[in-house]
Amino acid sequence: EDMSQQIEVMPRMQQAVRDEIRFGFGENWRAFVANVDDDRIREAEKSLLSLLGLQRLEGKSLLDIGSGSGLFSLAARRMGARVHSFDFDRASVDCTTSLRERYCSGDPDWTVEQGSVLDPDYMRRLGSFDIVYSWGVLHHTGAMHEAIKQAATRVKLDGLFAFALYRKTRLCWAWTIEKRWYTQASPAAQRWARAVYMAALRAACLVSGRSYAAHIANYRSNRGMDFHHDLHDWMGGYPYESITPAEVETAMNGLGFRHLRSVVRPFGFGVFGSGCDEYCYQRIGS
Repeated sequence: EDMSQQIEVMPRMQQAVRDEIRFGFGENWRAFVANVDDDRIREAEKSLLSLLGLQRLEGKSLLDIGSGSGLFSLAARRMGARVHSFDFDRASVDCTTSLRERYCSGDPDWTVEQGSVLDPDYMRRLGSFDIVYSWGVLHHTGAMHEAIKQAATRVKLDGLFAFALYRKTRLCWAWTIEKRWYTQASPAAQRWARAVYMAALRAACLVSGRSYAAHIANYRSNRGMDFHHDLHDWMGGYPYESITPAEVETAMNGLGFRHLRSVVRPFGFGVFGSGCDEYCYQRIGS
């Protein structure tokens, strides 16, 4: 495509995304933020360093695309990174701002604002960063591949792009239908749907000899997150797209990146959802 075609297509795509049915991610994070404590922050710090393959973040600049609750922006800032957080969802921006004010009030090295990864003018104005981080976000934009490209443009040469995307499974089509329904359902219907999911998961744990109670109790060690907030997020996370590791590799190679590390799930049916594969790539070219 020539540049004139791209300029014409982008506003239409952004408008389509704005008009799309969207899950209220930020409203979900409001309740979670109240439970953020030092233990959750430490788990977030460990998760961030592990994915990046680093031991420290002092002196680094980090762009958090789709900051959500703000937990990982906070973790990065507490480890010494200069942080720029943004989210499309106004309520998520408010959540991130509330964590900044609680732990880093008046900090000039942590910026929080509203913005869209699909807005090329906004993305260009941000400049470039040592680390671009986007966990479980780009597949909810309604234009995942374009979002990946836009996010990648903000990575400095030799910088890191760390992100997580839903793994493609045989049942992604069914989850797309479920998520679209759930997003528009009443709170009572959503509670019913979550109860059905948890009952099915409890039964699966019983059959496989695993402890459902232990799974819930230990969930906090999963990046400092919370099972019930993550379940609501999963069941309502619409727009929804998914991708295979091979497709990620092809896309990132084409954007001038080399693979450093990843944590990927085995391919499956996705009965209980797909979950996120985690990736870290380094920019080696333009």
